[in-house]
Amino acid sequence: MSNQELEVLGRTDQGDACCPGLLSAPLDEDQATELAKVFKALGDPVRLRLLSMIASRAGGEVCVCDLTPAFDLSQPTISHHLKLLRQAGLIDCERRGTWVYYWLLPEMTDRLAGILARPAGAPLTAPAETAGATA
Repeated sequence: MSNQELEVLGRTDQGDACCPGLLSAPLDEDQATELAKVFKALGDPVRLRLLSMIASRAGGEVCVCDLTPAFDLSQPTISHHLKLLRQAGLIDCERRGTWVYYWLLPEMTDRLAGILARPAGAPLTAPAETAGATA
């Protein structure tokens, strides 16, 4: 993952430094472009299901041989979806013999949650033109 991608997702390096969330400061064009790549990976129902299956697996990892039967798709198609999730930094994998095992990268999902989170108890501000409008 590039330094720019890490910065967009709340990190400027491999440490835990965090940037403001989406609701507290507008994204610039580069940040929005990089963040959109992650959301695009999540925007497909098959990839969302795959991520959920991997994330919820007891033991923290799952073999591709256990994922494929859950879908009415070919193994190469499943592998393509897993590749896109990997490229987005949401999962990682390791080949063991003929099988590939996948696991969630919680740092990424935690960063996404932080970007979208509104501070607890903080009110949303009403748009100026509707704040005082009457019907």
